[in-house]
Amino acid sequence: MSFPIVLSNGPPPTAFQQIADAGVTMIRTGRSDWSQSTATLDAQIAAERALLDDAHVHGLQCWVWLGALTNLAPGASDAALRRVVEALRTHPALGAWKGQDEPRNPFDVSLSTPPDNLARGHRVVSSLDGDHPLVIVQAPRGSVAGLVPYRPAFDIGGVDIYPVSYPPGIHSDQPNKDLSVVGDVTQWIRQAAGTKPVWVTLQIAWSGVTPTTSNPGRVPRFPSHADLRFMAYQAIANGARGLAFFGGHITAVQRPADAQAGWNWTFWREALEGIVRELSSTALGPALVAPRSGVAAHTQPHSDDIEIATRETAQFLYVVVVRRGGTTSQIGIAGLPAGTSGGDVLFEYAQDPPPPPQDPANQKFRSIGVSGGAFRDWFAPHDAHVYRFPR
Repeated sequence: MSFPIVLSNGPPPTAFQQIADAGVTMIRTGRSDWSQSTATLDAQIAAERALLDDAHVHGLQCWVWLGALTNLAPGASDAALRRVVEALRTHPALGAWKGQDEPRNPFDVSLSTPPDNLARGHRVVSSLDGDHPLVIVQAPRGSVAGLVPYRPAFDIGGVDIYPVSYPPGIHSDQPNKDLSVVGDVTQWIRQAAGTKPVWVTLQIAWSGVTPTTSNPGRVPRFPSHADLRFMAYQAIANGARGLAFFGGHITAVQRPADAQAGWNWTFWREALEGIVRELSSTALGPALVAPRSGVAAHTQPHSDDIEIATRETAQFLYVVVVRRGGTTSQIGIAGLPAGTSGGDVLFEYAQDPPPPPQDPANQKFRSIGVSGGAFRDWFAPHDAHVYRFPR
């Protein structure tokens, strides 16, 4: 079992090693326009296989988008879907299938893809390939009840949420327009998915911040590193079992050098790379695939601003704590197991005396003391701390 860290879409293949070295595990590939023509489809499959070959060389997996191929109306031919799945199902770089994008139309339900059509497509895919899950990503709009009928159409439920825009929060119809809507939407898609796992797709760029001839009033806006880090950990705290980052390929809002390179390397350096390195690190990675812990860590006194998730491995108890909003203050966390005396705050460093700069192996995380199963720590709005305690 793994925790996918996905770029959707990824950079050109010449940069695959760079993102793999940082900890990216998967890139979205595939296409929206698979052909029903045999000759054209064969050429598309060959191009997709070549891309998977490149990914495999660099240790990456691919999330292959099937476009509308899984939208099978009663009596419709499934020949093209079968041909694509049969051609790629054994490729070592295949990580998962991506189904129809946002099938419940967020603006006009009458234009939504019928869930029964997608369930038929899912049955075809699973009958041919029982090794790779099919993921459906929904738009962050509408009701949970409207999404429940799609459960038979996927193995993993997904949602995209891009809250950083002018004005804020226009991507979702949730009343919360703050960054913390990520947690609300993660809970929303978990309810819609039932017992199935969920992935959350977070923002690099998207159409709502991309000016066009028909809509020149859109203003480009990107999350900062702190914004994106909070969103990533809040999604995890609310149950996400995979994260994707969308929009690095949208050249219309990139600096000229990035547009020429075909991917938003400025955003990667300034905002995303450090988060990917944290998520993929040996310090945190085991927690992301671990089951939920039975430890009921909680705020003391109670705070509605704080969200907490606990995960447990054979070695450590991990406590992920995020602050949705409020003011900067100390927060009490209680409910840790008796005998816990202290632990580390991952990716935060405080040492006295400091180790030699040339000896990074001696860098140690900030320590936190525990007494009576409780501790206190400072939190600012949109803060995220990850605590690790020896079992």
